[in-house]
Amino acid sequence: MDRIDLQILDLLQREGRLTVAELSERVSLSQSPCARRLKRLEEDGLISGYRAVLDRKRLNLGTTVFVHVRLMHHREDAVREFEAAMEAMSEVVACHVVSGAHDYLLEVVVADLPDYELIVRRLQALPMVQELTSSFAIRSVKSGAPLPLR
Repeated sequence: MDRIDLQILDLLQREGRLTVAELSERVSLSQSPCARRLKRLEEDGLISGYRAVLDRKRLNLGTTVFVHVRLMHHREDAVREFEAAMEAMSEVVACHVVSGAHDYLLEVVVADLPDYELIVRRLQALPMVQELTSSFAIRSVKSGAPLPLR
């Protein structure tokens, strides 16, 4: 990857709807080479997809909760089952394996506290879950920032 590839990636992180014509102009490259670079970046997996960023509050999903989860044990079948359950829960928008006192950090997005209570009950019903600790986001200072490309 060279400077132009990094510029293309940076621009697309910030403005994913740029056309090849707009992108090529911004990186000072003609359209054909720019389109080839873009195709290569996609094929190489550096660009894993394109999506719209939705306004959570306008969609009545104004409550974000970060949930630390500790499992009772780390047997492969239990881990696989827990991770499959997280994939199936649309309210869980991110699930990370973490180090420290807990095993996972979830980002859960719901409309309100009663909706979150339903999620907690679903999580507690999973047989491998030992402990849940919730932190409610008061407001977001920074979210969805572009990756720091160098």
